[in-house]
Amino acid sequence: MDPTIVKSLAAAIAIALGSLGPGLGLGMIGSKAMEALGRNPEASGQIFVPLILSLAFTEAIGIYALVVALIIKFV
Repeated sequence: MDPTIVKSLAAAIAIALGSLGPGLGLGMIGSKAMEALGRNPEASGQIFVPLILSLAFTEAIGIYALVVALIIKFV
């Protein structure tokens, strides 16, 4: 089998599996934040900063998966 095909397949698997977790995490974080705001709208100031921080950290995991996939593909 051609090494470029194997590298492309490995990169595709890495980004697919690496983006699955953060995608689910972002959805769960968003839904729980909206649920909390629906129950207590006055707490929006207390919910906003932890929401943004958790979204940023979850997104960073997806970016790490992209970097690993690019390293596999081009190195």
